[in-house]
Amino acid sequence: MARTPRNTLNPELIVRTALELMESEGTSAFSLRGVAAALGVGPMAIYTYFRNKDDLYDAVRNHLMGLLPPVPADVPWQDQVRAVCRSLRSLMLQHPCLAQLLSGRPLSGQETARVAEGLLGVLRAAGFDKERAARTHTTLFTYVLGATSWEIQMAAERRDPEAWRRLRTTMESLSATEFPTVVDLAPELARTTGGDTQFDYGLDLLIAGLDMQKPRAT
Repeated sequence: MARTPRNTLNPELIVRTALELMESEGTSAFSLRGVAAALGVGPMAIYTYFRNKDDLYDAVRNHLMGLLPPVPADVPWQDQVRAVCRSLRSLMLQHPCLAQLLSGRPLSGQETARVAEGLLGVLRAAGFDKERAARTHTTLFTYVLGATSWEIQMAAERRDPEAWRRLRTTMESLSATEFPTVVDLAPELARTTGGDTQFDYGLDLLIAGLDMQKPRAT
């Protein structure tokens, strides 16, 4: 591995390298030593900029969350919510490691707070009180994170012939007597494990419920 030229090591280069390793090896296999080796420097050089692995995790997540577009203006609050949720899902699908970073340290990072600020601002402007705005934000965030993490996992299994074979074998072995509804709906269940249509279906259900709870002007 080529060494990083002297005096060119900086936080941005470290973050970009860490992201590349996370995307190729996964966050579980990621280490500061691996980043140092990829850069051709000693591990202590990384500690000059980042105190520990969690510190670098936060920096990578901040970098990714900073790629999210701002909340669109001059559209109904429902469409603003949809835009935020769809953008976050799209970013996680593009960078699957983000789902793991958000799950592991959900309250860390300036950019994560900035995204929360945008969504909470939309909800407060729409008339939700503090309690409902906070609960709605948490509900939407966990929906996006959970649905997209599931989608990422299912996509990975489809790319793995052995994992996909095991899943098909399991479904085909289910007893129609013991699990009649699951067996009957197996094709439909397979079609709803991910994709834009499924994500928007769940998001629209949430927004419809929120719309019913939102205080009406008097």
